[in-house]
Amino acid sequence: MTYLEKEAQIQEQFAKLNQLLQENEVIIAYKKIAEKVFAHEGLQALEEQIKTCQKQLVQYEHYGKYQAKEQLLVEIAQLQEQYDHHPLVTAYREKLIEANDLLQYVTNRIQREVNEQIEQEGKKDAAKD
Repeated sequence: MTYLEKEAQIQEQFAKLNQLLQENEVIIAYKKIAEKVFAHEGLQALEEQIKTCQKQLVQYEHYGKYQAKEQLLVEIAQLQEQYDHHPLVTAYREKLIEANDLLQYVTNRIQREVNEQIEQEGKKDAAKD
C-alpha cells in the first residue's frame, strides 16, 4: 500500500470517527448546553460587565487609585461568583468535562493501538534480521 493510499484510508477512518463523535449523546448534550450558554443574553451581559470592570481595574492600577481598585476587586468577585454559579454555566462545565473525558478516552485508545501496531511492526522487522 502506497503512502497516498494509507493517507486516504486514515482520512476516511478519521471522518468515520468524527461522525461517530458528532452522533454521541455526550457530545450532543454538550453542544446543546453550549448553544444555550452562548445565546443567553443575561450571561453575555454579565461577561461584558466583568470585562468592563477588569479594564477599569487596569486603569485604576495605572493611575494609583488603590481604594477604587479594591472596591472594584470586590465587585468583580461578586460578578464572577454570580456567573460561576449560574445554572447554565454549571451545566455547561459539567457537560464540558464529560465531553473532554470522552475525547481523552478516544485519544488514549487510538494512541495505545498505534503504539501496539508500531511495536508489532518493530518485532517483525527484528525477526527478519
